[in-house]
Amino acid sequence: MSVAASVDDDDRLRLFFAFPLPAREAEALAAWAFGALRGAHHVRVLPAEQLHITLAFLGSRAATELPALRDALRIVAEGARRPVLTPCRYRETQRVGMVAFDDDGGRAGALQERLSRELVAIGSYRPERRSWLPHVTVARFRLRPGLRANPPALGAVSPSEAALYHSVLRPGGAQYQIVEAAALGG
Repeated sequence: MSVAASVDDDDRLRLFFAFPLPAREAEALAAWAFGALRGAHHVRVLPAEQLHITLAFLGSRAATELPALRDALRIVAEGARRPVLTPCRYRETQRVGMVAFDDDGGRAGALQERLSRELVAIGSYRPERRSWLPHVTVARFRLRPGLRANPPALGAVSPSEAALYHSVLRPGGAQYQIVEAAALGG
């Protein structure tokens, strides 16, 4: 059952856009995180099925916005070329551990900028003040552990699609469901 088929117009959905990771790379990244972060206190390593590269987090949005959001995704994906992303470093914020990526050729950044403009134009998004950083959140924690880890030796990652996700908060963590995916380049 699709998200659209299971919600009413007055429902609110927690939504974001992201590049889904190819399965092989997601599994390798999850395995790396488990090994690199093992033993740290209060660190929850995320499973492969939750790994993605966020393009724009919308937060709580009305279900009535889904058609316009799907259209924005299709418009942006149609003219995009597949990005080439290479892991370059592990870093932490107060609550998450992430692997940051170099955006070879700037394709991911160009897609993210076009998507931001489309979403602002339809009134569904307010861009963050800081510059967008392609990254994958691999762990969550309550207290920053201050870990130092070398980035994984994944080689280049080249997502073939972008997607609109629905995030459902559960006691064990968020679960993500793809609402709509669009192949890059049409």
